Amino acid sequence: MLRRAFLAVPFLLAAGSPALASGAGGKGEKKADVGQYVDLQPVAIPIVLEGQLVNYVFVYVRLNLGANSDISRWRQNEPVFRDRLVRMAHRQSFVLAGDPQKVDAPKLSAAMQREAVSITGPGVIKSVAITSQTSRGRAQPVRR
Repeated sequence: MLRRAFLAVPFLLAAGSPALASGAGGKGEKKADVGQYVDLQPVAIPIVLEGQLVNYVFVYVRLNLGANSDISRWRQNEPVFRDRLVRMAHRQSFVLAGDPQKVDAPKLSAAMQREAVSITGPGVIKSVAITSQTSRGRAQPVRR
């Protein structure tokens, strides 16, 4: 009987140590704030030079929300934001002048800001950031 108790003690200590290490039992601790943003899934932006599709650049976009925004509501609308971005990218070119491997991030951010505000209304979207962009491949030169 005593032998069983000694064998059980290490297992009970091991099971209780993660709860103690997490600090969840401390008084006065604040729960970490969830970020006030909506991250869009990567979107392929077409790179068109002289009327020809030469490349795709995958962009990662973050919509920074205002302090009093309903995060869950706008995160559920992520597909709507992404759809607007895709439609906008096919209407106008966002290629960076002189580099077909990149998009013009400030131009794309400003355009996406306008589109996002048209979806949410004023005061919800604080800013739009292009967090990353990755070229699909090498842009082929346009042949004449």
